Amino acid sequence: MKENPIDKDKITETPNTLTYAHTVGSAVIRPEDMGKVKSRALLAMEEQTNMQMQQLKEQIELLAAQAEAIKQRRELSTQIYDAKMSFEPLINHRYHLYLDKKKQHLLSMIAPNEWGRKGCPYEFVSTVRLLADHTWEII
Repeated sequence: MKENPIDKDKITETPNTLTYAHTVGSAVIRPEDMGKVKSRALLAMEEQTNMQMQQLKEQIELLAAQAEAIKQRRELSTQIYDAKMSFEPLINHRYHLYLDKKKQHLLSMIAPNEWGRKGCPYEFVSTVRLLADHTWEII
């Protein structure tokens, strides 16, 4: 048997564990600069989390605006249900809210421009509409 001319200190029985290519045709193995890898990963993570935080902020602002609109509708509805009215309001119809001389609210079917020659005897507040959930909105 012929002896291997390559020095035993320069060969390995497990070439797949080497950190470098062991033949001319092997893939090039370059050590990664972990500082660069971590830096890129941190930048990507920051960008993604900032984008998600911005989306959450916008959603919170939308929810706050919706909550404020509901609160205002509730206050208006309470004001209208406390007002004098001599009819049963129908859903999705327009009505007109006035203040009388005693500063009490009055709900009317008559618009400010429909009062005739003498004009409206009340102070006009707003035109409102009854919604299906029996809350009111200003038109």
